[in-house]
Amino acid sequence: MPTDEYRLEQLPNGQRLITERLDRLRSVCLGFWIPAGSRDEAAPLIGASHFIEHLLFKGSAKYTAEEIAQVFDTLGGELNASTSREYVVVYGRFLDDQLPVAMDVMTDMLVAPTFADLDREREVVLEEIAMVDDSPQDLIHDVLAEVVLDGHPLAHPILGTRETISDVREEDIRTYHKERFQYSDMVVAAAGNVDHNELRTLLLERHNVADGMDPQRALVTPRVGPQRRFLTKETEQMHMCLGGVGMARSDDRRFQLSVLDSLFGGSLSSRLFQEIREKRGLVYSVYSFSGMYAETGLTGLYFGCRPERLGAVMDTVGHELVRLMTEPVEDEELRRAKEHLKGRMILGLESTSSRMTRLGKGVLTDTEILSLDELAARIDAVTSEQLMELAGNVYRPDALSVVGIGADEDQFARAVPEDCLAGLM
Repeated sequence: MPTDEYRLEQLPNGQRLITERLDRLRSVCLGFWIPAGSRDEAAPLIGASHFIEHLLFKGSAKYTAEEIAQVFDTLGGELNASTSREYVVVYGRFLDDQLPVAMDVMTDMLVAPTFADLDREREVVLEEIAMVDDSPQDLIHDVLAEVVLDGHPLAHPILGTRETISDVREEDIRTYHKERFQYSDMVVAAAGNVDHNELRTLLLERHNVADGMDPQRALVTPRVGPQRRFLTKETEQMHMCLGGVGMARSDDRRFQLSVLDSLFGGSLSSRLFQEIREKRGLVYSVYSFSGMYAETGLTGLYFGCRPERLGAVMDTVGHELVRLMTEPVEDEELRRAKEHLKGRMILGLESTSSRMTRLGKGVLTDTEILSLDELAARIDAVTSEQLMELAGNVYRPDALSVVGIGADEDQFARAVPEDCLAGLM
């Protein structure tokens, strides 16, 4: 098993570089973490971070889009990116002796994109938005964020909207890129057979002056208040989310929340899966989830069922919510949830991509990077009493919002009356 030793350094050019050397491997995973996400976008620019993520692959000062693809294909590696509410990450996996070539391509993409084919890529993003609109099991999470984090920048849809993507101008994209994608502000993370000093030299050769803007975010407390929302779409199922304001990632109770999520709806043996799917056969998909951000979070559960079964599923969910807050977790169930969580973490860190992500995200979000032993100890320390108290906080029925997507709003209204959750306690 790899060690948990890493090296973190602030470079003269302002970048933070973190590496974990695993010299038994022949590969490297390298990631550039940019402090720009959907929460940072002004209303006319919602979706700009994700749009730029696409455009980075369309060519740079030194490489065309085809050449970028060809270089990584020749390296036998992979190049990808993703956008979240708080950051963009561009990452590549390749053989260790190809680090200089991969670095040259990736840094040129990030620092000197040409924004070629902007209008053509605009159509690609609009197709992606349309795809989500046609996937209610995905769309409903954006709706829940909009409802629970009402008015908060974290409620911005990552992909943007048809209107913002259709209307955004190239000069606005260039300005946003210049402000938020500064080389000096990026966190660089690497895991695998990588030499920290070599990577440091390559980064400084590209740019050795600290000229980043060190963008700061205004942290805003979301307005708390349960709401209901229904979107009418021609679907066979009724898609449902129940959720509320969760916790910030700096909250000491985050390990309790991970254990709670595991036993409530995060595994095949979890309560929601067993009671709603396995014992009653009411759904195909049901799970709980949580997201933690700088100053707040979002916690909830999702299920999809045929409309005539909605009332039965809601009754079962209500019963499980009450049980979660009022009955101590039995020792065996608690042990199983902890072991599931620890196993998932350890298995996830078997790959260089996961280890790079752990390092880069930890530095960018200013979250402590714990060893596997420390993680296990934090999980093992969680008690049944703590879980009951926490459940009463994040799953308090009268504070949960309810959103639904389906063909029949009347059926939603009958199965989920205004006071259906508040009346549970």
